[in-house]
Amino acid sequence: MSLSAGALHPAALGFDIAGINHSPRDIMIYAVGWTIGWVLLWRARPLPRATAQSPRPAVAVIIPARNEAMSLPSLLGPLVAQCRAGDRIIVIDDHSTDATALVAHGFNIDVASPPALPAGWLGKPHACAYGASITDQPVMVFLDADVRPGPTLLDDLAAHVTAAPDVLASMQPWHTMETVGEQPSILCNVTALMGCGAFTAWGDRGAATVAFGPVIAVDRGTYERVGGHADETVRSMHTEDIGLARAVGRSQLYVGSPGTTTFRMYPGGFVELVRGWTRSIATGARFTSWWLALATAAWMCSVAGGWLALPVVYPLTALQVWVLGRRSGTIHPLAAALFPLLVVVFVGVFVRSTCAVILGRDVTWKGRQVDARTG
Repeated sequence: MSLSAGALHPAALGFDIAGINHSPRDIMIYAVGWTIGWVLLWRARPLPRATAQSPRPAVAVIIPARNEAMSLPSLLGPLVAQCRAGDRIIVIDDHSTDATALVAHGFNIDVASPPALPAGWLGKPHACAYGASITDQPVMVFLDADVRPGPTLLDDLAAHVTAAPDVLASMQPWHTMETVGEQPSILCNVTALMGCGAFTAWGDRGAATVAFGPVIAVDRGTYERVGGHADETVRSMHTEDIGLARAVGRSQLYVGSPGTTTFRMYPGGFVELVRGWTRSIATGARFTSWWLALATAAWMCSVAGGWLALPVVYPLTALQVWVLGRRSGTIHPLAAALFPLLVVVFVGVFVRSTCAVILGRDVTWKGRQVDARTG
């Protein structure tokens, strides 16, 4: 049987999907990018529960807080309920201009104010280092003020540190997003989990050297051995969580869930979200392994452009954004359905953050000017 000239036309070598002809190359490129997304965020691993209610080491909970009067009640109430004998919760009031100290005192929590910010230090690492210097419990837990802790968080972190004292434990809480203006955080959250390399299809087989700032637990001996937040590199980093993890040398990473530990990063809405991610997202990318950065970029390309080249895959991408988004936080089905808008925000924030790093522009955060180049 002979082939006609029409049968050899390039279009005849493609696939007809929904009445539209697509080349095998286009389909393959999209399939690879789409698959990479599942591989990089295969499972959001939870923090292991403590196996017994036996005595545990005392915990120092250090909370750096600058203008956090609105956030502290959601943190301090659950924390007080799970404290044990010997534990100490201390709020380090980082020169707030609101009622941060008053709110903390209302929960009978210790409050301390660090000295004026020295040259070469940034606010949060300075507050953390000061809190470490005035506590002595063997297990140290650093919590951001916007964290809403699960009922067994302190027991679980203490058990983890006791079992692996040379490893820094860190958790990214499940991100509660209650308004439309907070939903654009979704892709930032997802790529942050992908880039750390801890939640891939092959599990946590590598030695992660990053951390999530909202929840960090470490053995005091290990912390002091590496210099803690006073380390010359860590003290000047606005991503001090990454600096501390790199100083320790190994970290184990976990993700919260709606029933455990959550947080609300940007209750102020879209403008606050843009400022917050501008401060950190490009810097975080600098400390991402090259192959994870490349793989994450490949997935983002499939999300951003796959549906343009192959309109028929739009529902597949929307489904993936929804499923992966739920592994990191709240995502409304409509936000997933309108994922191209999320891509626009993500790209805009990433470019803005990258320009700030390259050009050395200051980023305003918590009423302070932060040099984006300081990591």
